Formats: sequence, structure tokens, C-alpha cells
Amino acid sequence: MSVVWPAGVARDLGPLPRSLGQALQDAAHRRGDATAIIFYGLEISFSTLLDRIERLAAFLQNGCRVQIGDRVLLDMQNSPHFVIAYHAIVRAGAVVVPVNPMNTASELAFLCGDSEARVALIGVELLDRFAELMPAPLHHVIVAQYADEIPRPSPFRLPPVMRESAMPATLPRGAVSWQTALSETRAPLPDAAGPDDLCVLPYTSGTTGKPKACLHTHSSVLHTALAQARWYGLDDQTVLTGFMPLFHAAGMQMSLNGGIAMGITVVIMTRWDRDLVAPLFKRYGVTVWSAAPTMVVDVLSAPDFDARAFDRLRIVTGGGAAMPSAIAAELDRRWGLRFIEGYGLTETMSPTHLNPVDHPKPQCLGIPIQGTVSCVIDPQTLAEVPRGETGEIAVAGPQVMRGYWRRPEADATVFFERDGVRFLRTGDLGWIDEDGYFHIVDRLKRMINVSGFKVWPSECEATLYQHPAIQECCVVSSPDSYRGETVKVFIVKRAGADLTGDGLIAWARSAMAAYKVPRIVAFVDRLPRSGSNKIDWRSLQAAEWEGRTEREASASTTAE
Repeated sequence: MSVVWPAGVARDLGPLPRSLGQALQDAAHRRGDATAIIFYGLEISFSTLLDRIERLAAFLQNGCRVQIGDRVLLDMQNSPHFVIAYHAIVRAGAVVVPVNPMNTASELAFLCGDSEARVALIGVELLDRFAELMPAPLHHVIVAQYADEIPRPSPFRLPPVMRESAMPATLPRGAVSWQTALSETRAPLPDAAGPDDLCVLPYTSGTTGKPKACLHTHSSVLHTALAQARWYGLDDQTVLTGFMPLFHAAGMQMSLNGGIAMGITVVIMTRWDRDLVAPLFKRYGVTVWSAAPTMVVDVLSAPDFDARAFDRLRIVTGGGAAMPSAIAAELDRRWGLRFIEGYGLTETMSPTHLNPVDHPKPQCLGIPIQGTVSCVIDPQTLAEVPRGETGEIAVAGPQVMRGYWRRPEADATVFFERDGVRFLRTGDLGWIDEDGYFHIVDRLKRMINVSGFKVWPSECEATLYQHPAIQECCVVSSPDSYRGETVKVFIVKRAGADLTGDGLIAWARSAMAAYKVPRIVAFVDRLPRSGSNKIDWRSLQAAEWEGRTEREASASTTAE
């Protein structure tokens, strides 16, 4: 199979640092005075960052009795506090359990119990949700206030979570403030972590049942962090965004760990705010934007976006959903930027595939990255299918998780071995083109069965995005007494656009096969987002079959 490999990128990463902590030490020693983090006007150097990580690690060991291998919850918004907490947990020899700040109290109780965490580092705005977990099962909780060092007045608009959250006069028993923890004067124990030691335990959202934690080691974390950095040519002049949620594998690896390991500057945004993109990019000269396609759509739909903000931008990259072709074309036409799509899972600590920067293909996953093997298999027989045919994508490589945390029955369903290589089944359907690029069709579990015909929502969405009146859309299945299932689409119209349900259905009939045409159209003001800022099709799908969405839709049209 011929594969276009990116120019200047070695196929082998070579020796990696012994641990994530070693990578941080190396970066801080090389780039001590350089700016590591920019946060609403606050700038923190690598030497200051390392000092705070060491202090917090020492407090975890001495004040919280954290031992090697202990799991520690980390539940914060994007902030310097998240970065420091993450690396301090690792530096203390413990395992990070990153948590979505949107999780409810009951969800937190499950994560705490499942991981057996006894220590947590949280944002002050989440204190009420943790109240019932203190002082047991959580014995120690460190509470951070994100705006504690922001210049006053801030040169940038702060999100409500920072403006409105204040540290209470008295903390619950077992809780201490961030400043108290950072006042630790004792040194942490020597960093003895090795490549095969556990580093992070991220939970998958899953489509059914409770979330499962993925066992990731220092080596699997370092592999994707450094692979991406070298793929995109990150260097000392790089200014990278930290807008994607840092608790999620994509943001964690590209911005947090990739930035730290390479010693580059990361501009962090706590909550997504499209109106801050231009001011931040212009002031700090952002060169690499790691973004969900929805972020790019959001920014370019702003009527007063300052095009000069992208003057120094050279890379725009992301994944999780296909970039609408119209938006990709606008990026290319106005700034000469090609959106570099990639693909990965929580189980693989993000990327397994990336598009070559010099030869990207639109709406394509790309090619397997350094040290990674991938194929397309028959979901029933596990046999490899011919090139060009659709099947389930399988991957193998150093970034693949060791397995699920205490879920051997789940491991048995996702792993298989071929020719001595251990492959992970992704649950995604796709195919390989003549150049060796992988293309996704949809999630195996997302298929819509319309009278026996298979409909893939992502394929429908890609076509619908060609309509000039559509800003965003999401296709789900809807129960149908005659067909079993039918196609429904939720649409956010562009500002000022004139579009009706009947008009959209008529247009779709000329653009796709009859059985793929949405028979129900619902216009909404916005689409729900997941914690990683992707369109949350799962919640729309679940609500549709529970019968709630008809009451929530602002308007809908049904085709006969």
C-alpha cells in the first residue's frame, strides 16, 4: 500500500523521556525563563511552573499521604491550576483521574468509588457537588480559585465561572485552599516513575452502561504527545492554544502534555468564548490552533471577526467530527490554511491517525502516525477487508491502553491478536483509499436502519452542510411505526437565513438517496455540546427515543 508520509517527519520517535515528569524537567531546564502558560493576561514561566508542581507534589505526599499508584481525582476547568495539578499528581507518583467539570454529584460518587480515589483537586465552583464525598470517601480535597492571579482589571473578558466563584470563608473538613497547598516547603520524594507505570486513568463516556477507565502509562501518554508535536513541527517559536478541554484526551495530549514536553507557550481559555479568539491571537501571536470543528464554525460565523487575528497562524487541527467543506474552503481561500484532521480515542490517548500537513485530505482521518498500525476489519469475523470496502477500524501501537480499569470482560470484547500484534477495535466504521488514507463512515452503534437500508448520520450531515443556510446540524434516528426508524435532523440556521423544513427536505431529495433524506426537520437555536465541545448527538438520540425532543424543538417539519 502506498502511503504519503509527511516531509521532514521521522517515522520513528526514537527514545522517549523516562516519564512525563522527566519530560517536564527537561523542558524547564532548557526553557526556564520562557513563558509556559498565558491565562487572561497572566504569564507563568517554565521555571515557576516547575516550582509550583514540585511544591504541590510535596504537599500531596506529605499533607495528603498520597502513595505511588494512588488514584487522584482532578476536576477543574482549563486553567494553570489544572496544568499544575495534573503534573503534581504524576510527580507524586500517583495516577491522574481527569474529570469532566459538568459531572453531577452522583456521577462524581461513581468515579470516586470506581477509581478508589481518596484525594481530589477541584475548582471552587464545584465544592457543593463534592460536599457529600467529604471527609469520606475523599479524605483530602484541594480547592482552587482560577482568578487568584489574574491582573486586575483583566485585559480580557473573564467567563462567569471565574467572575462569580469565590473561596468561602471556611472550607469543609478535609479541604484546604490551593494557596495553602502551594505553601509547602518540604521537597517531594525523588521521581521514580518509569515508562510502564500508570500515569492517567481517563474515563470513556460510552454509549451504554457506566463509564470505563482506560489504563494509560507514561509511555503511552508521551508517545502521542511527542508524536503530534513532531508531526506539526512545534518548536520554541510555537504559540499553541489550550482551548479544548484539558480533561479530555485531545486537549490533554496536544496542549497540556505536548506543550509541556516540547517547552512551548500555551494560551489557555477556561470556557469557550469565540469573541476572545481574535484578541488572544493578535496579542500573543498564536501559530497553532487546536480546535474542534465546531469552534472554527463558531468563529467564522461571527459577523465582526477580525481577519488579522490569523496573520501568524500556520496550523489549524482537530478531530472528533468532520470539518464542513464550506468552512474548510473559507479557511483556505481567506488565509491559505488547510484544516488538518485527525482521529483518536480515549483508549488510544488521542491520535492514531493524522493528515500529513503537506498533503491533507478534507473530511478524512489521515494516515497512521509514528509507530502505529491500522487496518479495517469485518466486525463479525475480524478478517481484514479489501481496500475500499467499509468495515471496523482497528489499531495497534504504543499509545493503545493497557486495558480497562478492572473490566476484564470489556477487554475481551475490544482486543484481538493477529500475527503477534494486539489490536484494539475502535467501534468506528471506515475504509482506506488508494493512497492509504483512512475515512470514517460512522460509529458502529450510530447506524440508522430505515426499512432495512443503512443510513450513516455523519454522511448525511456532510451533505447537509453544503446547504448555505445551515450553520450546524445533527442527524439522529427517530422511531417510525412503518419504517422502524426514520431520519431526523436538528438544524441551527445561519443568521438571517431563510429556510423552512419543507424547503430543506426538497433540497435534500436532490442531494442524497431517498431513504437518507430527513423526514423530520427541527430548527433549534443551538445544539447541545459534550464536555469536549463536540455536538452531543448521544443526548439528542436518547431524548428522541424517550419522546422529549418534539416538545423541546422550536419548530419542526415532517415529510410524508
